[in-house]
Amino acid sequence: MKRYNTLNDYFRSKFGTKIGKVSINAGLSCPNRDNGGKGCLFCTDSGGSEFSGDCHKSITQQTEEGKTVNERKWSASRHIAYFQNFSNTYANPSVLSDLYEEALAVPCIAGIAIATRPDCLGDDIMGLLEELNKRTFLWLELGLQTSSEATAKLINRGYENSVFEEAMSGVEKAGIKTVVHLIAGLPGENKGDFIRSVKYINGFNPWGVKIHNIYIQRNSPLYEYSILNEFTPLEMDEYIDWVTDAIMHLGKDIIIHRLTGDPDKSMLIAPAWIRHKLRVISEIDRVLGIKGGSQGCLA
Repeated sequence: MKRYNTLNDYFRSKFGTKIGKVSINAGLSCPNRDNGGKGCLFCTDSGGSEFSGDCHKSITQQTEEGKTVNERKWSASRHIAYFQNFSNTYANPSVLSDLYEEALAVPCIAGIAIATRPDCLGDDIMGLLEELNKRTFLWLELGLQTSSEATAKLINRGYENSVFEEAMSGVEKAGIKTVVHLIAGLPGENKGDFIRSVKYINGFNPWGVKIHNIYIQRNSPLYEYSILNEFTPLEMDEYIDWVTDAIMHLGKDIIIHRLTGDPDKSMLIAPAWIRHKLRVISEIDRVLGIKGGSQGCLA
């Protein structure tokens, strides 16, 4: 038994079976890339995932191909269509509606996950999402990364905390589930800063959270930054210490969707230990047991 709430356990409880996740690249962009912008400091040219589908293929084709890949690994017969790359509410509502509806039309799809930014949730978009939420299992993923305004400027997040707070209020009123992204080990941050970010999101009681460490990939602005500023990511034991403490401070009911990153290994510069995802998860479980902690015990 895990000492924290996992997405896999949640899915088995709700759907009675294993649920896979199919990553979709809808070919959208991001406000931080308008007018030649390079996006957030850690963002790559792929906009958040090197493992999602080909944006030149239809949503249906990407979904079917992702389903086939998943079913080689698991016995899952139902899947979540995960719109992952860049900001997936950054388009005209009619365009977005067509994308979402095409994914839902694939028989194996049990719901939709949409990765986006809190500054891409205007009233017209929220109206679309609210209607969609009435018909399918839906969640939104919002890339907060940190509650520190100073760090947010450094990583070029592109919005202030007040924008996140307004978005969370609107999403809550619409009854839509949210998953908040946090990154451990951002430049200039220490463990205390990271725990403050965890406590900050507790105040919004999101449905879920994704946590991973900062890692340097060759095709991201962070690569050049790390050279110019002699920045190095956390060591594995540091990261595990931070994350296990974060779990203990995290709200008891929040579903943990991720506890480590999953970079493109061919583009990875550092840290090398992130290549061993199962080992990292195993060590998090082990150290949490040594500390005698569980999710929310310090919240």
